[in-house]
Amino acid sequence: MATLRDFLTSLSRRTGVLATAIVSADGLTIDHALGAAGDPEAVAALSATLARHAQELGAALGRGPLRAAALEYESGMLLLALAGPSNYVVVLADRDGDVGPLLHDLQQHEPAIAALL
Repeated sequence: MATLRDFLTSLSRRTGVLATAIVSADGLTIDHALGAAGDPEAVAALSATLARHAQELGAALGRGPLRAAALEYESGMLLLALAGPSNYVVVLADRDGDVGPLLHDLQQHEPAIAALL
């Protein structure tokens, strides 16, 4: 049986993925493989804040609940994908990576990811 650590390790091995984390909607780090990419507590807190504001924006626009978000920065991408009712997968990807299939996989396998929590 796969564990949450197995999932993060597998995700981190995908081409273009630099770092990963699982965070709660309360801004707590559940687990991470961030390495030197960032402070786990700061990543969790800011990801939860981002998710909360994205939820509110979706509600104001009548779009429904947030499922995933992709942010492009100068040096790479950040993906935020729902993992269960109140947790998120955070993925830092390199600038040239193809994040489309990764985002699709995170959404497609969300129930299985949530079951690991």
